[in-house]
Amino acid sequence: MSYPSLRHRDVLLIAVPIILSNISTPLLGIVDTAVLGQLGEAHLIGSIAVGAILFSMIFWGFGFLRMGTSGLTAQADGAGDNREVLATFYRALIIASGLGILVIFLQSGIARLSFYVLDASVEVEQGARLYFDIRIWSAPAALVNYTILGWLVGLGRAGAALFLQVILNGSNAVLDAMFVLVFGMEVEGVAIGTVIAEYIALFAGLFLIYLEVKRRGSKVDWPTIWNANAMRRIFTINFNIMIRTLCLIFAFSFFTAQSAKMDDIVLAANAILINFLQFSAHFLDGFAHAAQTLVGRAIGAINISGFRQAKALSFLWAFATAIVLSAMFLFGGSFLVSFMTVNEAVRDVSNNYMIWLIIAPLVGVGAYQYDGIFVGATRTEDMRNMMILSLIAYLAAWFVLTPGFGNHGLWGSIMVFFFARTIALHMRIPALERDIFGGHKSETNNESASP
Repeated sequence: MSYPSLRHRDVLLIAVPIILSNISTPLLGIVDTAVLGQLGEAHLIGSIAVGAILFSMIFWGFGFLRMGTSGLTAQADGAGDNREVLATFYRALIIASGLGILVIFLQSGIARLSFYVLDASVEVEQGARLYFDIRIWSAPAALVNYTILGWLVGLGRAGAALFLQVILNGSNAVLDAMFVLVFGMEVEGVAIGTVIAEYIALFAGLFLIYLEVKRRGSKVDWPTIWNANAMRRIFTINFNIMIRTLCLIFAFSFFTAQSAKMDDIVLAANAILINFLQFSAHFLDGFAHAAQTLVGRAIGAINISGFRQAKALSFLWAFATAIVLSAMFLFGGSFLVSFMTVNEAVRDVSNNYMIWLIIAPLVGVGAYQYDGIFVGATRTEDMRNMMILSLIAYLAAWFVLTPGFGNHGLWGSIMVFFFARTIALHMRIPALERDIFGGHKSETNNESASP
């Protein structure tokens, strides 16, 4: 089939709405931290940091529901298989719903294991436990929302994904501020606001799905949905992504746990810097999503030229954006920290480690982009294996660096982790091209991609 040449606008039309969508997610964490930061207690900031990382361990562990759905949907869309596009969503929806209910039933065991891993002060842990007990009830909505977002991104419906994230994070920010600043709640107010917002976004997302299915004029095709080979493929892809994601979550959970072992001031300072690191990561992830969708379409069409164009253009924009982010942290980092908390000790410690936040976008951009490429290609075995190798490099760096350099060593080990992911996945690109495109000739023409 004919495959149109890609232009810069094709990357931006997907990336910009996703960037706006993604920005709302770390901004929510910033709002949560800033709201509690106005109360002036370091242990409250630490409680939210620990609580948030626990749900990174729980919910992000199911990130395959978004990533796997997105890659498979993009490939089916690129191949022009409308029936498989819809079946991919229904399969993922069934899996997400079941897993969300399972998390609710297993919450006691999950809590015991999670708090055993994260060793914080008594005050921090009490607040984090309260946050956990409330927010866990958002699990079914959160996991189905992953599926909805993944399907929309796979179709290139970046505007719809943006709408849902604005609904989710906008309502969450408003509710958090209301419960804490108006009703006088603390950690429990932030948790309640998050639960309500997840269900608001769920109903909005299901309405968008209904409209898309109606537009395509297709009914539920159960034989296609339960096709044995398709189910086996989605479970294999999801399992590999789950292992990869658990490694990623462990890396940041380990970072938070080591911060907590230092003292509450360092924990709070690192939590603030991690919020801004997540800001830059979600910003750059917009171009990873663009790569993911465009790579998936090119692979569905079996077109190596489209694959290489998607990789090159998305990388170009992502690296340029990383430079802008680093400059922003260089010149405005101290101001951002002062906005986050009124605690002078936390401000001072945060500024002492600002250099790591400045270089993080430049070091991490390659890792984000290659993640998008390999998700679009559904080469999840490579993602799993290279992440395991990178995690080993991270832990080795921590073991070597922290005894002599303390918190600087901890931050340095995270930079090693980013760099190792970039190099490891870059080395797998030739094998990816050979395996997917080796038996096919590239089809190109001079037609520009549709806007």
